[in-house]
Formats: sequence, structure tokens, C-alpha cells
Amino acid sequence: MPQDTENILRELGQRLRHRRLARRDRQSDMAARIGVSRPTYSKLENGDPGVAVGHWLTALSVIGNPRILLDTIPVDLFEMADQAGRRRTGRPSVSSPS
Repeated sequence: MPQDTENILRELGQRLRHRRLARRDRQSDMAARIGVSRPTYSKLENGDPGVAVGHWLTALSVIGNPRILLDTIPVDLFEMADQAGRRRTGRPSVSSPS
């Protein structure tokens, strides 16, 4: 995993922890709210890359609005990645259903 990705996950975990502490919640309380075990919740706060993205979105819904993530990822991000892949391979990409 790229170091930058690890750093981002760690930062997200720290922010989640900060928000939980500001709410005066215990890890076990947050874990129960999002439907995971306390060890899994701890992995979120530690930036473990193995935690499912669905758990992240559920945690974000408890502390805020996860839809804000949609505003940070441009719709054409995936299209740009497809174009870059076509340039590298010289093959047309297969369109995925919308």
C-alpha cells in the first residue's frame, strides 16, 4: 500500500477519534452505533486499511454527513482513470453500466 494512502487512513482515524472524544463517547458506544465490534471500531481509529468502506460510511453517518464525500470526488475521476489506462495499454476500455 502506498505510504500516502496509509497516511490518509491514519489521519481519517485520528479525526474520527477526535470527534468521538468531543462527543464524550466510548469506543464501545460508537462500535454499537455502527454495528461493529469494539476491536473493529478501534481499527477504524487506527487507520487499518482492512476495515470495510461500509463501516467507514456508517461511522461518518453517526458523526456527520457521509454524503459530503460525494462532493470531494469528481464524477469524471473514474473516466480520467479509464483514459489513462487506455493510453498505457493501447486498448479501448469497456464501459461499465451506470
